[in-house]
Amino acid sequence: MDFGFSAADEAFRVEARAWLAAHADAAQDRRGWERTLGAAGWIGLSWPEGGYGNRTATLTQQVAWAEEYARSGAPPRSGHIGEKLLAPTLLAHGTEEQKARFLPPVAAGEELWCQGYSEPGAGSDLAAVRTVAARDATGAYRVTGQKIWTSLAHEADWCFVLARTEPGSRRHHGLSFLLVPMDQPGRIDVRPIRQLTGTSDFNEVFFDGAHARVEHVVGGEGNGWRVAMSLLGFERGVSTLAQQIGFARELEQVVRAAVDTGAVADPVLRDRIVRLWAELRTMRWNALRTLGGAGDAGAASVAKLLWAGWHQRLGELAVQVRGAGAAVGPADWTPAAPYELEPFQQLFLFSRADTIYGGSDQVQRTIIAERVLGLPREPKGVV
Repeated sequence: MDFGFSAADEAFRVEARAWLAAHADAAQDRRGWERTLGAAGWIGLSWPEGGYGNRTATLTQQVAWAEEYARSGAPPRSGHIGEKLLAPTLLAHGTEEQKARFLPPVAAGEELWCQGYSEPGAGSDLAAVRTVAARDATGAYRVTGQKIWTSLAHEADWCFVLARTEPGSRRHHGLSFLLVPMDQPGRIDVRPIRQLTGTSDFNEVFFDGAHARVEHVVGGEGNGWRVAMSLLGFERGVSTLAQQIGFARELEQVVRAAVDTGAVADPVLRDRIVRLWAELRTMRWNALRTLGGAGDAGAASVAKLLWAGWHQRLGELAVQVRGAGAAVGPADWTPAAPYELEPFQQLFLFSRADTIYGGSDQVQRTIIAERVLGLPREPKGVV
């Protein structure tokens, strides 16, 4: 099972590959890389509308771009939240004024976004958000509350925030989807969260009366739950196939290490390698089967369950093939570099979070049980 790429698709792939080969190795920071992508028209390919400084591409061309990007070793994206999450949401629910204001800077790589959904008491249970957005004397909103696990908040110019705009409302009622500028000293405080790997990819964000304009409510006041759920539907798609190319590269590195260390002589370890290879192929076929489809309530949850568990098992195998050496860092400890990891150690530690972020395995199974299999809903309040 595979896509049938047309001659036009292959020409598009050749163009993408050549451009990436010429630009991906250029030394620049992540924000500069976004501007380079935007200037060449590579941001917004999946948007159903053009005219915002982006060009559009067919689904198969989007797959070709994603695959070539993953193969090129190009820098990680900083603008994907604005491109893949905010933009489709604005195209579906935003006003013409909102689209005209926010989509061109995303397409140009000029403005970066973060997502203000999860809170300390509202992670997987998003309807439990307690962040409040109250109108002030001018009619604008003042946002007060805390968000957590906010990717790229330390780099972002804007944050789309799910907040409670109706006093006394509960669960999914009375929520609104607000666009909040991040440059508000004294009103927005971003604090990095240090992870097992020693890095800080996520942040806590504290809002203390942060300002948001009334015309920057997407979908209308009180309709935040509908908009937020719509956005979650955009989170998975073509990017899954590109992710699998990265996984294949990691698996290849683990196999090479198993050969170099002699660990491949162990028949049990060889069996684990073959299983991982076969499971990765199955994930690709499943992604191709569901790509571009609509109405499958469980497709995203099945995909998340498949790749999260697979990647954790790969991380475990990576340190196993290293043997005792996996317990030793790549450099001696120094005050300047107290936490050095080699790539397999990084893979093992980071992949521990795969079954938690983006909706935990337990939440994905509940979605499949209730929305696909039609099983009774999980009782609330049961410990």
